Amino acid sequence: MANENHGSPAEEASLMSHSPGTSNQNQPSSPKPMRLVQDLPDELVQAGWEKCWSKRENRPYYFNRFTNQSLWEMPVLGQHDVISDPLGLNAAPMPLEGGVIDTSVESKQRKRRFSEEVPAGGNSVKKPKADVPGNAAAAQPVPSSPSVPGSSVLKAWCVSPEDKQQAALLRPTEVYWDLDIQTNAVIKQRAPSEVLSPHPEVELLRSQLILKLRQHYRELCQQREGIDPPRESFNRWMLERKVVDKGTDPLLPSDCEPVVSPSMFREIMNDIPIRLSRIKFREEAKRLLFKYAEAAKRLIESRSASPDSRKVVKWNVEDTFSWLRRDHSASKEDYMDRLEHLRKQCGPHVSAAAKDSVEGICSKIYYISLEYVKRIREKHLAILKENNISAEVEAPEVQDRLVYCYPVRLAIPSPPLPSVEMHMENNVACVRYKGEMVKVSRNYFSKLWLLYRYSCIDDSGFEKFLPRVWCLLRRYQMMFGVGLYEGTGLQGALPVHVFEALHKLFGVSFECFASPLNCYFKQYCSAFLDTDGYFGSRGPCLDFFPISGSFEANPPFCEELMDAMVSHFEKLLESSSEPLSFIVFIPEWRDPPTPALTRMEQSKFKRHQLVLPAFDHEYRSGSQHVCKKEEMYYKAVHNTAVLFLQNSAGFAKWEPTPERLQELVAAYKHSGRTLSSSSSSSSSSSSSSSTADKERELSREQSSSRETNPN
Repeated sequence: MANENHGSPAEEASLMSHSPGTSNQNQPSSPKPMRLVQDLPDELVQAGWEKCWSKRENRPYYFNRFTNQSLWEMPVLGQHDVISDPLGLNAAPMPLEGGVIDTSVESKQRKRRFSEEVPAGGNSVKKPKADVPGNAAAAQPVPSSPSVPGSSVLKAWCVSPEDKQQAALLRPTEVYWDLDIQTNAVIKQRAPSEVLSPHPEVELLRSQLILKLRQHYRELCQQREGIDPPRESFNRWMLERKVVDKGTDPLLPSDCEPVVSPSMFREIMNDIPIRLSRIKFREEAKRLLFKYAEAAKRLIESRSASPDSRKVVKWNVEDTFSWLRRDHSASKEDYMDRLEHLRKQCGPHVSAAAKDSVEGICSKIYYISLEYVKRIREKHLAILKENNISAEVEAPEVQDRLVYCYPVRLAIPSPPLPSVEMHMENNVACVRYKGEMVKVSRNYFSKLWLLYRYSCIDDSGFEKFLPRVWCLLRRYQMMFGVGLYEGTGLQGALPVHVFEALHKLFGVSFECFASPLNCYFKQYCSAFLDTDGYFGSRGPCLDFFPISGSFEANPPFCEELMDAMVSHFEKLLESSSEPLSFIVFIPEWRDPPTPALTRMEQSKFKRHQLVLPAFDHEYRSGSQHVCKKEEMYYKAVHNTAVLFLQNSAGFAKWEPTPERLQELVAAYKHSGRTLSSSSSSSSSSSSSSSTADKERELSREQSSSRETNPN
């Protein structure tokens, strides 16, 4: 199993066994034992051992599904295998002098995972009580373990693994997640993915090409249409393209049908001839009306429009200019009414004249992306060839059985990774490769360390941890964009109190749209299986096929992605007779309504629907891994619809009763922003953060992919 790079063996064994949770909600009824009834000790089951029956020898034998090792005799209790148990969590206590086994409290505590000592309380900021494994004796209870887990990370911080106080650098001071909750999501066992593992050199090339592609997009919009590209339209273009993309690159599209992106086309057309922003004052309304009329006239004269279109646009524009010259006492409402009338009269003709040009922009960006993907692929294959690693692997045989979900694994082994530098600046970890630096707060660096420890099995010494952290942060930096607060709205998450209520009331233990940076549970789906799988990701949501379980879905607000999500969920609910539940959070856009919202409201699987009023509930920032504490939460500027999609078994198990719904709504009353601002040192800092929140709310409101209403 050396090529299965993702998934902690000890964790997977506990998930595949039949006692994974701490409550009845976490007990799915799907997995059926397909071997002998297991009478093995828990330590052996967690280490991957199973008792099987040999038909040839007509007697039982013992098989380890992690190492493929077979034994006729029962394995020795506490036997330590570096592959199946790289951290030595299941190993026997180290004998003291004279052969006496140390069974003291300290010996037991040092084999506990760090996250197990974090209380699962109801506060959004939880204080860990235990020390991080920094002491070599505490972190290395088995003599055969070659090094302290994470010692290379400590050395990168110039920290001695023997120094407990300095090792506390890996201990988060504020926790916005609960990694102790076990999954109740059941899937069919699946083969490892053939996606190539991340490499800093490849990720550096990809990021450089994406920046060039963004620049091409800006220049095309400015040169052809005379406008700046709509805010975050490039980010939504990547999201929409990956819904239909069948290419090899995890970020850039390369095999899409149709070539012209509906998302990019719609957003550019909405800004033609000019972008309509929200108006507060009379003079702004007058200026906007004049600019729209002038831009419409200029566009229709410079394009190959029909004579009738030219006539209609010119007549309405001249009529508007005449009205502006003679009516000097008009109010803001008069100007806005006139602008709406001009848009209705000229809009269709202007759109028809610009249609071919905008389609050309969309197709040009796609074909440039296609060429970039080829260059990235060639670079990646060259690195594999240098290290004598074949990109072609035989598909392994997969047993047809049900298991608890586990992190994505890669079939192709990872090549040696170059060294990556790291240093601390004011509680921010700065990770650098070839002069390109990415940042993450100390708390979230600790979170990545924990997720990596639980999910990765090909790097017991944490030698590849920093290069993989750099690749992950660089990937999301390129996905977000480089503008101020850009992309953070697409990665917003629910407040901690809401996640706690969802788990308590409806057994939710899995996020369908998350990342290693914003996840609350350690089991989640994310956009990138290659970089995120080492940190617990189960892969993209649309490629994840659970049989049972309770899930939360808060997708990025991209209409095409939300529509594909609804189709995927309905297929899953239709095909499963086991308890299956999806609680979906999407914006309540009504003018016009989104297809995803309309379809869910009409779905036979809809059991209940809630509406959370705008400005009365919050989201956690998509930049929570780098933002200040007082900027962690922001008010939603639109209503949020909460829909419960459940099959019959899921409804019977997790019914949205009035009492549960009332408690869920009450969870939104706990303001994370209030909690954060109360710890501020002065009222001025609190007021400045409030101002920053308002500015971000306005920018998110203006960045909507839907047509802007200037009224």
